[in-house]
Amino acid sequence: MFRIELNKSADNIPLAIIAIVVTVFVLSLGDALIKLASGNFVIWQILVLRSLMLLPVLLLLIRVTGIKKLPSGIFWIALRSIMLIGMWVLYYLSLPNITLSAAAAAYYTLPIFITLFSALFSGDRIGSAGWLAVAVGFAGVLLILRPSVEDFNLYTALPLGSAMLYAGAMIVTRQKCREQHPLMLSLYLNLGFLVVGMVVSLMLFLLPVELRQGFLLSVWCPMGKAEWLSIGLLAAALLIGSVGAAIAYQNGPPAMVGTFDFAYVGFAVIWGFVFFGEVPDSVSTLGMVMIIGAGILSLRQ
Repeated sequence: MFRIELNKSADNIPLAIIAIVVTVFVLSLGDALIKLASGNFVIWQILVLRSLMLLPVLLLLIRVTGIKKLPSGIFWIALRSIMLIGMWVLYYLSLPNITLSAAAAAYYTLPIFITLFSALFSGDRIGSAGWLAVAVGFAGVLLILRPSVEDFNLYTALPLGSAMLYAGAMIVTRQKCREQHPLMLSLYLNLGFLVVGMVVSLMLFLLPVELRQGFLLSVWCPMGKAEWLSIGLLAAALLIGSVGAAIAYQNGPPAMVGTFDFAYVGFAVIWGFVFFGEVPDSVSTLGMVMIIGAGILSLRQ
């Protein structure tokens, strides 16, 4: 038996940075591979099958790491899980109604909300370097995504709400779940995904047949090799992402860690080149440089 011991009494900045960079690296790679596999699903099918794959793995890891007691503070763990599930659902609710670039641009306001919530609810003092890092990083994201004004409409509020929920969940992670083991946080999150996905999937059968269509309301699609591969990639990405994000926000100031979340967009550009031959132009390259600069500024803060 071996144990993973995390220092909860003081920040571990190098660990926090490594955890969040690895997290966004893996999540962006997983999304690129899923796009490559071209699996077709409904959202609730993803929630159920992904969590069914992950739960045995998490239970095995919990046993191997020697975690024997149930976590305390179950209210905060449940609240964190609900906020993250809501984040995921709101973001995908927006996609049929706005462009992906507009949704991503709205969602990546999340470091702004994390910084704001840190100041309001955690009492963190955010200096000028911290706010400048967020501004520079968000400007870099906009240079990469380049959404047009016509892409935005009332549905843009959904990914904005998604960003706020994620920011709130990370503040809860920092303030109320800092003593919890990341594997336990991931276990409860996936239990929540499983319950929500199964309940909604069953409810869909009550709808008239003509309404059962689209990413949100269709019944489950048949599973072939590409679909199972996509679900496996999603499960692996969620495992690393959920555990990595928990470790990052438990061990580093949220405003600083949130700035490194911008790196997802930069990695997405790299995977676009590697897998799809999408050569980044000078504007996208400038955006990636600005995201790197935002990370450096946040470290100075």
